[in-house]
Amino acid sequence: MFKRILVPSDGSEHATKAADKAIQLAKILDAEIVAVHVIDEKLIQPFEVLEEEGMEILHQIQKKGESAGVEVSEVLLLGNPGHDMKKISNKTEADLIVIASHGRTGLEKILMGSVAENTLKTADIPVLLIK
Repeated sequence: MFKRILVPSDGSEHATKAADKAIQLAKILDAEIVAVHVIDEKLIQPFEVLEEEGMEILHQIQKKGESAGVEVSEVLLLGNPGHDMKKISNKTEADLIVIASHGRTGLEKILMGSVAENTLKTADIPVLLIK
């Protein structure tokens, strides 16, 4: 059924919950996880800080996958999280996207829009939305 599950994460509580569900699903389906963190090209913080934060987010998913016996690949990219999910899913050859219904809030959400909403609208593969 599904063999490669794409899991975008911004490190929020909701994204962590989605990653946990994706790992559980991958374990049942004998699938692998592709954990993705996209550093938003529009943010003005120093790149090194954003890169370090992204690597930590991906490392946490990797550790959880490892403890569950699920293979996890980590992908850290610079781009537009709201608009690049379709391209990322195609490049990683994912056949399912598991994404949180909510990520970060406040000004970041206003500036970026809803990553989950854009993913639902543009993805060519099934999307599992986790509340």
